[in-house]
Amino acid sequence: MNQKFEVAIIGGGIIGCSIAYYLAKEKMNVALFEGNQIGSKSTSAAGGMLGAHSECDDDLEVFYPFARSSQFAYSHLKEELNYLSGFDMGFRKGGILKLAYNELERNGLRAILSQPTVKWLDKDSVREMEPNVSTNLLGAVYIEEDINVMPLAVCQAFAKSAQILGASLFEFSPVQDIRKKDNSFFIQTATGSVEAKYVVVANGVWSTHFFKQLGLDQQLTPVKGECLSVIDEKATLKHTIFHDHCYIVPRNNGTVVIGATMIENDWNEKVSLSGMEKLIVKAKTMLPTVADMKMESFWAGLRPQTFDQKPFIGHHPEEEGILFATGHYRNGILLAPATGQMIRDLILKRQIKNEWVEAFKIDRHQPLLVRR
Repeated sequence: MNQKFEVAIIGGGIIGCSIAYYLAKEKMNVALFEGNQIGSKSTSAAGGMLGAHSECDDDLEVFYPFARSSQFAYSHLKEELNYLSGFDMGFRKGGILKLAYNELERNGLRAILSQPTVKWLDKDSVREMEPNVSTNLLGAVYIEEDINVMPLAVCQAFAKSAQILGASLFEFSPVQDIRKKDNSFFIQTATGSVEAKYVVVANGVWSTHFFKQLGLDQQLTPVKGECLSVIDEKATLKHTIFHDHCYIVPRNNGTVVIGATMIENDWNEKVSLSGMEKLIVKAKTMLPTVADMKMESFWAGLRPQTFDQKPFIGHHPEEEGILFATGHYRNGILLAPATGQMIRDLILKRQIKNEWVEAFKIDRHQPLLVRR
């Protein structure tokens, strides 16, 4: 393998594949390198909620608008990517019910309730929508516009569409080294070397290796998430339900996804019995009827967490030809379209909202604690 590309992307999860797609749409000569199969790591382990409201209510000024723009993008991508690739991303409307069991929890939802598309429902109204939810509820926030998709299908749709538009995809080709010579970068993989004008690191939690190699002190922490799926034979659940970082998501294929544990600094991608037990116990407090559903499968993945739980999206502070798109933590599926668009615009030098550039820049640092 000795080829020359305009852009080389490291990482074939949903973030890398989104970037490849948006660059290929601009007729750029793109290569994407994945050490395993496309979407086989964190992407395939995700729940698939596009929870712009439910996940971003702690930063309504910057992060929420970015997430919302990405959520909106899915509305046309579902047709666009299906037309190109033939993949159905499992786009499902219905919204999210964010449950509250007491007044303290309801008060904690005030920020999200300030949004015009969100409303509070009392217990009776919630049970009209979902008759099988817990009877111990006080009520729920209903976020009608938050939707869900099947993450691996979206990733494969991005990848196939990028390939149809001219991108080159290399699976089982882990990148080992990046070297600069003159105005180009040489990327050494397990299967050969390529040259590129730009390199985009989108390798999830494994991007820390490239931060270090490229002279940066940023790092990502793995947060292991375990999930399981069950078969809802009667298709009883119509909406995603969410409480205390746990969710139950109905799929178009008749399964229900239950997730997810959060285990920091755990690099082990195997599922634990204790993790499954916690999820099952928690799910039964939210939707007691899950106890009668049949188990389908279970899995785990590693979320890439930054120090402030916001992604790194932008240029290397000292090298314009190197870009990063990583650290999306729990929101990789939601943020994939907006991240792909932002990397595209950075490379093509298009205008981007300055608050996004500043919020996600690579050389931001954790504020120092001042002792008194």
